Amino acid sequence: MNRSGTWSLTMGLIRRLRVTQRAMERTMLGVTLRDQIRNEKIRRRTRVTDIAQRVAKLKWQWAGHIARKTDGLWGLKVLEW
Repeated sequence: MNRSGTWSLTMGLIRRLRVTQRAMERTMLGVTLRDQIRNEKIRRRTRVTDIAQRVAKLKWQWAGHIARKTDGLWGLKVLEW
């Protein structure tokens, strides 16, 4: 089960996720920080979606899923949120 929909997205967490993602992308391409290749160029080469955008999308999908539930437990709370 994907639990990223319940994470609290703080700026610190987003920053750490992006740093980790960039490190993984550099590893995928065999690039080091000493090569001084811009992040945008690396992102174009790997064609990977930005982690912050993906997590935000998953959070909205989760909220929509909960709002559509008919058991009455979370629907109103999500709509008020």
